[in-house]
Amino acid sequence: MALRFTFRQLEYLVAVGEEGTIARAAQRLNVSSPSISTAINQLEGHFGIQLFARHHAQGLSLTPGGRRVFNAAKRILGDAAALNDLASDIMERPHGPISIGALSTIAPLFSARFRRSFEKVCPDAQVSLHAGDQVALFRMLGRAEIDVAITYDMQIPADIHFEALIALAPHVMLPADHPLAGQSEISLKALEAAPMVLLDLPLSRDYFLSTLQMAHVRPNIAERTADLSVVRSLVANGFGYSLINIGAENTRAPDGLELAIIPVADAVKPVTLGLATKQTIQKSAIVAAFFDHVREEIRANGVVRT
Repeated sequence: MALRFTFRQLEYLVAVGEEGTIARAAQRLNVSSPSISTAINQLEGHFGIQLFARHHAQGLSLTPGGRRVFNAAKRILGDAAALNDLASDIMERPHGPISIGALSTIAPLFSARFRRSFEKVCPDAQVSLHAGDQVALFRMLGRAEIDVAITYDMQIPADIHFEALIALAPHVMLPADHPLAGQSEISLKALEAAPMVLLDLPLSRDYFLSTLQMAHVRPNIAERTADLSVVRSLVANGFGYSLINIGAENTRAPDGLELAIIPVADAVKPVTLGLATKQTIQKSAIVAAFFDHVREEIRANGVVRT
């Protein structure tokens, strides 16, 4: 049977059943008597049963079938009220599950750190972590597989809300024994002829290539990899230079070799690290609490603790 009744009709039914007359039910609900009469008639027509016996002098009384429908309607309205209370509780008190996505290049650096510190201030939070490239994170947000993504301001879709947290300027990554490793900053033009190890991830590669283009540099791409750890190892072992925006504090490659990580001297565009969510009217309490926590954590300790 198709559902063609409303919560309001059920509310009118319960009020009449409790009050015994349409007039008193109308007064209690502050609606007109004809509105209630119409609702009762519609319910009886929908269910195909008589809900009330009409007594001209004594008002209305529930029929045996009407009593069963009345009891079920009260349970439905009670469950609906409980669901509304649950939604209010979720919006007001930071507890329960939260699924956090992080860009794969930055997830190893601080996603676990943010989770640990967030769980300390919100012990009722149930946090799960996911990593992916920018395109994958936006897809996960769209499918409600994650609640929030830690990512960059690159090609943000119209249905995604992005809150900027900190701008991250590009750095040159070199082997520690490179002739330019001792400089305080490096012009990208000085590296034009050198082999480059490109972090070949969606959007990230476009950003790094556009950074070189802004500096009027045509890169000599010798190696491509989608794994930042491999990029660091290739650079440390002398296969070329690379560009990064985060992790400049860590000057060791995964194999233990030293790296030199030096700011870019050119006036190029930084990327902005921030938090992304689906466009909604209001964040849940747990997501709002995570936003507040990450803001404070970055304000107090920066992106990566040294």
